[in-house]
Amino acid sequence: MQRKPMRVTGAAVACISLLLAGCGDINVRKYIPFGNDTPQERSRTPTNATEYQCSAGKRFYVRTLEGGAAVWLILQEREVRLNKLGAGTDQRYSNGIAVLELKGSDATLTDGAAAAFTGCKTGGSEAPSPAK
Repeated sequence: MQRKPMRVTGAAVACISLLLAGCGDINVRKYIPFGNDTPQERSRTPTNATEYQCSAGKRFYVRTLEGGAAVWLILQEREVRLNKLGAGTDQRYSNGIAVLELKGSDATLTDGAAAAFTGCKTGGSEAPSPAK
């Protein structure tokens, strides 16, 4: 006699499942956390850095250090620290080889004798301000 209620319960669950499945479109993919169809693009801008986009499709990033006394220059192939030149309001930074000059949202990076990056402007974000 105990088997009859189990069979009725099992049959009821099966009927309800079939009825609910026919009621609408069930998109199983939206419930799977790792089966996302559209890849999410990650930001390529390093944390706390300003992107500068230059002529010829070049770009680099600048992160202000020590309240403006230095910057961290992030290029595609390397990263270098540049110290501020002089004590004035000019925003010129160098490591003895490369010189970075910032004027508002414009920038010029000279690496050695040739100007490697010209016509650079901030890529939508604000110019770097001294970190506190």
